[in-house]
Amino acid sequence: MSRSEVTDSGATKPNIRQVAAIAGVSHMTVSRVLNDYPHIREATRRRVLDVIEELGYRPNMAARALATHRTQRIGVLVESAIEFGPTSILRAVESAARGAGYAVSSIAAGDGDEISPQEAVDNLTGQGIDALCVVAPRSSSVAALRKTSMSVPVLVVKPDDDPTFLTASIDQQQGTTLAVDHLVSLGHRDILHLAGPLDWLDARARERAFHARAKEWGIRQRPIVVGDWSADFAYDFANGMRELPEYTAVFVANDSMAVGLIHGLHDRGFSVPDDLSVVGFDDIPLAAHVLPPLTTVTQNFRALGSSVVDMLHAAIERREIPKVTRIPTELIARGSSAAARRGADPR
Repeated sequence: MSRSEVTDSGATKPNIRQVAAIAGVSHMTVSRVLNDYPHIREATRRRVLDVIEELGYRPNMAARALATHRTQRIGVLVESAIEFGPTSILRAVESAARGAGYAVSSIAAGDGDEISPQEAVDNLTGQGIDALCVVAPRSSSVAALRKTSMSVPVLVVKPDDDPTFLTASIDQQQGTTLAVDHLVSLGHRDILHLAGPLDWLDARARERAFHARAKEWGIRQRPIVVGDWSADFAYDFANGMRELPEYTAVFVANDSMAVGLIHGLHDRGFSVPDDLSVVGFDDIPLAAHVLPPLTTVTQNFRALGSSVVDMLHAAIERREIPKVTRIPTELIARGSSAAARRGADPR
């Protein structure tokens, strides 16, 4: 059978036998290529894939599931989906999964939701998922997850390794180190850390990394301020200042609080960065458009999503799990950070 015969046959969709005929192989070979069998000659694999792409062939997922006992579906349980980080991770995993031939079923659980971790897992596994990704930013969520019965490979997006689950994350320590080093290079030796809620694993990782790097630089150690991720919290904190503080810079655990802080400082008559430098974390879309534009740490969520899917795919196939290093970050220097003000403590 030729390509033109398939094209002109009037069939609405090409089938696996037509792919096989054009590629000059059996339909079983096409099936093995689709299922990523290892013992296929590379030239044969390439020829089959070229025909699949040219014809626009799409396998029957229901039949494939029956044959392989897999649904080509990944479940994602995401907590606090209204926050920038969890939402961005969910989108990145969905995109990477589609590129790898997987569909995604997701459940978002937030504050006040009555669904338990077990109920959420049962809901997803009931949809026939092959693996589960959990974006659970709180330590309490991970503790609850340990008590949950699961029958598929599980990966938790969290900054520390875990004896129970596969893990992947963006390198929170590196991102925080970049922020502190940037401020130190500008002459700042007294830096406040406005942290996120410390039950959040990323907030805790950033707080620990901040203290560790500050100690290495020998700069002043002062108590942190614990926020709630919201711009309103940081605005109220800054608007409550009666006078310019001794510290000359603030490292803020996320951009929303950083934006609120800049707003509150402005309303109190303080200038950023002349009076206080501000560095955020996340690089939200608005970070480059506030006044002054926000210096911040950007996270590569796309790379994280790819790593999550690669690891789960290997686990599903019972292959060696890729050794994934923490996804690196980058500091974007903008107008909210500048040299330390004159008269500041030079220590």
